[in-house]
Amino acid sequence: MTAAPAVAARPEGAPIIRLEAVHKVYDSGENAVHALRGIDLSVASGEYIAIMGPSGSGKSTLMHIIGCLDTPSHGEYYLDGTSVTRLSRRALARVRNQKIGFVFQSFNLLPRATSQRNVELPMLYAGVGKADRRERATEALKRVGLGDRGRHLPTQLSGGQRQRVAIARALVNRPAILLADEPTGNLDTRTGAELLGVFDELNSQGHTVILVTHDSNVAAHASRVITIVDGLMSDSAAEAAASGGTAA
Repeated sequence: MTAAPAVAARPEGAPIIRLEAVHKVYDSGENAVHALRGIDLSVASGEYIAIMGPSGSGKSTLMHIIGCLDTPSHGEYYLDGTSVTRLSRRALARVRNQKIGFVFQSFNLLPRATSQRNVELPMLYAGVGKADRRERATEALKRVGLGDRGRHLPTQLSGGQRQRVAIARALVNRPAILLADEPTGNLDTRTGAELLGVFDELNSQGHTVILVTHDSNVAAHASRVITIVDGLMSDSAAEAAASGGTAA
């Protein structure tokens, strides 16, 4: 990967994400499903976190709330110091575009658009001019080692290369947070390891990285592992501190 300018510095340890007693309830009455049950979570700028849990545990719901794709039923969510709990859908979309870069298991690339155009897409919504879009997309592709693949369609790329395009797309609006949902789920072991190296390097450059995964080998790259079971959270770092040890 090509070196990038350092991410803007924040006060050391300042939380970029803070959830306070967050609940999420779907439906109501006898059919109510309590997906999250009082989640308290603080994430400092520059942290590298993995969220784990079995299917139906609530980890996807937590990811959707952190990513401003959904809102809590109760509790508060502060993103970069600002409450986003009761924002309108339009305001949440603006926050997502400005603050969060998403990487999905299925890549979510436009099949008939080149790598360059796929990476430029978030900047269209952000109102970035054509020349700046082209320059920033080219630089983002270079950062993930695909500087010579800008004119290629997704069908002309390997799975690992397509995911690198998705990472480049996530970076172009210079988000505070990279949120990745099972980013290696569609890749073989070797290619997945290479992609995790990209996230490792981005974190070393100052990006806050949050991976949602069911794979303990993927989670091992993070400095902190949060486990969600039945809508409740356990934090490996917090548990280790309480016991006088260190997080695995």
